[in-house]
Amino acid sequence: MSDKFQEGQVLEGKVTGIQPYGAFVALDEQVQGLVHISEVTHGYVKDINEHLSEGDEVQVKILNIDEKSNKYSLSIRATQEAPKAATRRPRKQAAPKQEESTAGFNTLKDKLEDWIKQSDDREKFRK
Repeated sequence: MSDKFQEGQVLEGKVTGIQPYGAFVALDEQVQGLVHISEVTHGYVKDINEHLSEGDEVQVKILNIDEKSNKYSLSIRATQEAPKAATRRPRKQAAPKQEESTAGFNTLKDKLEDWIKQSDDREKFRK
């Protein structure tokens, strides 16, 4: 492992390869890391080729270094300012409640009493 790179460090790299899951970025002649597709930019990335091409110079942040396998996890997104959250329009206020009207249908409370009575009547009939 190279001692000149540390987690959290931000540096320039060159895209050396692109796969559907991410891009490989060379940090120097011996060290290369992977920028996972979720770390390319803020927001959803459907096709990484719409954002990166081989040979692109990019600024990356080292997220993680696995010393055993000598793998570097990188992020381009971490070097960019997060987009401002869209301001939401206030929700429409709910219409004022109208007086409860039972015309046309019964409430469950009313029906529950009927169902209990019917159940009791059936039990009496079966005995």
